Formats: sequence, C-alpha cells, structure tokens
Amino acid sequence: MVLSASLHGCLAAIGQGQPPKKPTSIHPRAGFRSSVFLPVSGNVYPLGYYSVTIDIGNPPKPFQLDIDTGSDLTWVQCDAPCTGCTLPRDQLYNPSKTNFVDCKDPICLSVNSPNPPQCKNPNEKCCFQVQYADHGSVLGFIVSDTFPLRLVNGTLSKPHLAFGCGHCLQNRGLHPPTPTAGVLGLGKSKASISSQLSSMGVTKNVFGHCLGDNRGFLFFGADFVPKSGMTWTRMLQSSSDKHYSSGPAELLFGGKPTGIKGVNVIFDTGSTYTYLNLKVYETVLNLIRKDLSGKQLHDVKDKALPICWKGTKPFKSMRDARNYFSTFALSFTGSSNVQLQLPPENYLIVTEQGNVCLGILNGAEAGLGTTNVIGDISLQGKLVIYDNENQMIGWANADCNRKFGSF
Repeated sequence: MVLSASLHGCLAAIGQGQPPKKPTSIHPRAGFRSSVFLPVSGNVYPLGYYSVTIDIGNPPKPFQLDIDTGSDLTWVQCDAPCTGCTLPRDQLYNPSKTNFVDCKDPICLSVNSPNPPQCKNPNEKCCFQVQYADHGSVLGFIVSDTFPLRLVNGTLSKPHLAFGCGHCLQNRGLHPPTPTAGVLGLGKSKASISSQLSSMGVTKNVFGHCLGDNRGFLFFGADFVPKSGMTWTRMLQSSSDKHYSSGPAELLFGGKPTGIKGVNVIFDTGSTYTYLNLKVYETVLNLIRKDLSGKQLHDVKDKALPICWKGTKPFKSMRDARNYFSTFALSFTGSSNVQLQLPPENYLIVTEQGNVCLGILNGAEAGLGTTNVIGDISLQGKLVIYDNENQMIGWANADCNRKFGSF
C-alpha cells in the first residue's frame, strides 16, 4: 500500500507494566533448507521505511527495495528512459529487448488483474500501472530477469522472475526521496515475488519479516517458521481483496474492552504508521488523553506527527516515555485467545526534539475511508509470518535487532 512518513498504529491489551513474553528464537528448521534469508535495514523514525538489497540480472546488479506487503508487483526504476526517477542513471535497471514480457504471457494477466491488459495485439509489450494510497503512481513495462538468490542450504538459485520496469514515476517517495530503487511487492497475487518463487518450486509460498530499530530480516520459505511460540489467525478471504487482512477484532486498552468491535485490519509494511478509521481513531485518541490526565505530559507542536506531547524534560528514548502510556491490543474474536498486543513502543515515537508522538493516524484524512492499516510501527519487535499455503498470519515477540550470520 506504501503510505510514507511524509503523509503521514492498531491495537489488545494486557495491563501496563505486565512483563513481556520471552522473545521467540528463530533458527532454520532441519529438513527443508530451501529458504532465502535477506537482511533488512531501516527504521520507522526518522527514515520511515525498511528495505532489502536484491541482485537482479546477469551480471547481477544490486537494487535497494522497500518491502511492501500491501502491494503485489515488484518494480525498479528503469532506464527506458525514465521520467521522475530519483536515482542516477547508472543505478537504474537497463532492460534488453529480450527482457520485455509480451501481453500474451500469463504473468501479464496476473499483474493487471482484475482488469484485462490494455493490448491491441498479444505480442505487444505488457504494461503496468500502480496507484498507491499516498497518491503516488508508477507506470512502466513488465520485464523478466534473473534473481540470483542464495538458499540457506548454500546453493545458488537463479529463478527468472517477472517485475516492473518503472519509467514514469509521479509523487513517489518520501520528502526528500528515499535512496531506494523501487518496491519489493509481497502481496497475495500470482505476480508477487513469494508466489512466483513458490510456482517455480524454489520456496514454499510462505514468507516472514522481523523489523527492528535499525535492522531486521526477511525470509522466503518455511525453514524459519518456529514450531511453537507463534500466535496465528486466519487470513480473510475475498476475491476483491489481495491484502493480508484479518479480523474481526475487538479493541482493548489496558486490558479492558473499549466498546469497539468488528475491526478488520490490513498488515502493511509499506505504511510507516498505523491508520485507523475515524471512529476507531477518535476512540484511541480519547482513551490516551484520558489516560494521560494528571500526568506530567503536555500537548506540543512537532513537525514529525500531528499529535505529540512533551515531558518535564526532553525524552531520550521510548524507554523514558513508555511508562506514561498503556497497552492497546486487538483481540481477534474469530479465534480463541488470539491477541495482537501493541505496547507503547508499537504506537509511539520519540522525535529529534525529545517529544513523544502518536504513530496512529486518522485513516480518513489519508483517503483510506473505513480501512484500518497496521503499519511498520506496530509490527516492530515481532516476527510476522504470512503463510499463503495455509492462509494464516502469525506473529511472536522477537529480537529483530539481533545480528544474523549465515545459516
């Protein structure tokens, strides 16, 4: 979905001060070893995005891509030539004639679904256009090239994957623009990287991510799925919804019901912050303000986010600020005792000015209508797994800042 910080939290609670669960240990499982592990860099604030570096082509050329579970198509800035590209020309993808995908290719239909490709004849180049929720757009051609990927068993796989060659970009990126070359689309459709790797037998159609303070990791395949310690909920099934959605859920605050029920949410790493529909957002804001009554925090203007508070002295980190706030949670009513807990560090940031700001935003103001989006801020410090084989989403507390070597 890609909601950037320039545009710019959901929510079940255990009471404030309750000790956190022990982080889940993440190791490759014996027996499979057909997974891909990629280091992640980035943060919620001040960067506003997380990315991975992936090699494309022969000889391979590295491209830094935003990881986005809210969109399907992977694309890179492309020298075709390019309008609106933010990278120097020598850092753009340069396709050859043999890289372009024809309209008759099944992947062209998948990319343009649910609408048919706009082609006059089947041998034309397949085009694509992606519209993002932050009003940015990308136009280009579908191409196919080698993605050299090192599997955890040590072998090098070289699948030929389809992706977008973006040559016309509008309103893309943060302000100033990010150094990324494009987007790694991780959505549910056949055009996503996970689906393509699965269809080729490289990995299972399972992937996961762990987002830390400044680093983390992303994996494709089932080898890193823990045998225990995960909380799972079923993906919502809809022919018109390609997002990773779940629900309905009840909103809790400090372990108590808030009266908000029936909340469906989208898990979206392309969104820096969490967005709630107007009713839920106003409830959250009122609960926080009531909870802060009598505490030594005061409203303050800060360019980072719309709602901020200052203390008696500047906050140095969330460790200083978290005790002023309570924990939210989403309790998924369709499952037994399934909660996504959001302690203060999953909905607040501490800014460069030493203020604490609310990373839950009004989705209506962002043009999202009644949609609720769980963004990066609420996914930090959690191993989140998208099991497309079994249509399940799972999560567990994890140390995403841990350095991972080769497995």
